[in-house]
Amino acid sequence: MSLKLKILTLALLPLLLVTATITLINVNQAQTLSELEIQTFEQNLLTSKRNELKNYVELGLTAISQVINDESLTQEAAQSEVKRILHSLTFGEDGYFFVYDGEGVNLVHPAQPELVGQPLLTLRDGAGDLVIASLLNVAKQGGGYHRYTWRKPSLGDEEDKLGYVVELPKWGWILGTGLYVDDIAKEISRVRQQVTINIRNSFFTVVVLTAASAVIIIAIGVAINLHEGRLADGRLRQLAHKSVQFQVSQRRRFARELHDGINQLIVSVKFRIELAANKIKKGDLTASQDLSKGMEVLNQAIKEVRRLSHDLRPSLLDDLGLKSALKSLLDEYEARTGITVEAELGLPVERLPDDIEITLYRVIQEALCNVEKHSGADEVRLKTSLHGSQIVLKLSDNGDGFDITKASQQAGIGIRNMHDRIELLSGEFAITSEIGRGTQLRVKLPLS
Repeated sequence: MSLKLKILTLALLPLLLVTATITLINVNQAQTLSELEIQTFEQNLLTSKRNELKNYVELGLTAISQVINDESLTQEAAQSEVKRILHSLTFGEDGYFFVYDGEGVNLVHPAQPELVGQPLLTLRDGAGDLVIASLLNVAKQGGGYHRYTWRKPSLGDEEDKLGYVVELPKWGWILGTGLYVDDIAKEISRVRQQVTINIRNSFFTVVVLTAASAVIIIAIGVAINLHEGRLADGRLRQLAHKSVQFQVSQRRRFARELHDGINQLIVSVKFRIELAANKIKKGDLTASQDLSKGMEVLNQAIKEVRRLSHDLRPSLLDDLGLKSALKSLLDEYEARTGITVEAELGLPVERLPDDIEITLYRVIQEALCNVEKHSGADEVRLKTSLHGSQIVLKLSDNGDGFDITKASQQAGIGIRNMHDRIELLSGEFAITSEIGRGTQLRVKLPLS
C-alpha cells in the first residue's frame, strides 16, 4: 500500500468509525424512545376509551333511571321499557348496550338478538375467559372495566374488546357496553411502522451524508495528489536543469584549469627540455640550468594535477572516511587562512553512503571558502551530529554577515551549488545571517 493511500485511509477510517458509532447509538436511542412514546400513546388511547365507555354507560343510566324510579309502572312493565330503551340505544358502527340478570341470562343484545334469553354464565372467549361471569363479578364489586374477546358485528370475527359494566341493584341486573380496541392495535401498528420508516430514513440519510463526505475527501485527496504531483514534476525538472547547469559549470571550470594551468606548465616544460637539448648539441654547459627549471615546472604540474584530483574526489575520503577527510581539510584551512576552526564532528563509526559523504565534504569546503572570501571572520564553528535517521550540519562564523533578503535574490554560484547538492539528496538547506552578527548555515540530510 502506497503512502498516499495509507494517508487517505487514515483520513477516512476515523470518519467512518465515528459516524457508524454515532449512528448506531442514535438508532438505539431512537428505537428506545419510540417504544416509550408508543407505550405512552397506547396508554393514552386506552384511557380515552375507558372514559368514553364510562360516559356511554352514564348516558344509558340517565336514559333508564326515570323508568326504573317510576312508581306508577309495575316491575314487569318497567323492565320491559328499560329493555326497549337500551335495545334502541346504539352508537358508532359497533356500539351497543347489553344487559344480563344475576344468573347470567342475556336480556338485551341489539347486535346479537339470538343470545337474548340464553344463559351465558359458562360462556368462554377465545382466551378461555368466563366472560359473563367476569362481568357479573366486576359489576357486583361496584362496577368497572374488563377486557375480553367478542364477535365484532361489522367483521364477524372475534376481536379484542374493552367492556364497562355497572349493577342495577334494584333488579340485580348488570348494564354494560364495550368498545372494540382492534383499532388501537392498528393505530399502534401504524405508528410503530411510521417510526420504523423514520428511523430507517434517518439511517439512510446518515449513510448518504457519510458516503458524500467520503467522496468529497477522496476527491480532495486526488486533487491535492495531482497538484502535488505537478509541483513535484516541476521541481524535478528544475532540479534536473540545475544539475545539468552544475555539471556544465564544473566541466567548464576543470577545462579552464587544465588549459590555463597544467597545459601551460607542460608547454613550459617542453620548451625547457627542447632548449636544453639544443644547448647540449652546441656544447653549451648552461643546459643543466634549463633542465633543472624544467624539473621544477614539472613538479608544479604534478602538484596541480594532484590538486585537481583532490577537488574531484579527495583521496582521504576514500581511504579513511569523512571524519579524517574533514580534519585534514580543517587543519589545512587553519594553516592557510589563519582562521580558527572549532570543530565537533559527531559522526557514526560506520561509513556513510558515498553520496552523503562527498556532499557534506563539498558543502563544508564551499562554506569555508565563502567565509574566507566574504565574511571577514576570524573564527568558525563547525558541528556535525546524528539525529535519528538524519545527519545535521551546523556551521557559523563571527564575521560581518549580510542582508539575507538581498542575497537570496542574487545568490552566488557557491550558495547555489550547495543548495543544489543538498536538494539532490532530499535534504534541507538554510542560511541565516544578520549584518554584524555573522552567518549560520544549517543542513539536514536523510541517511536513506
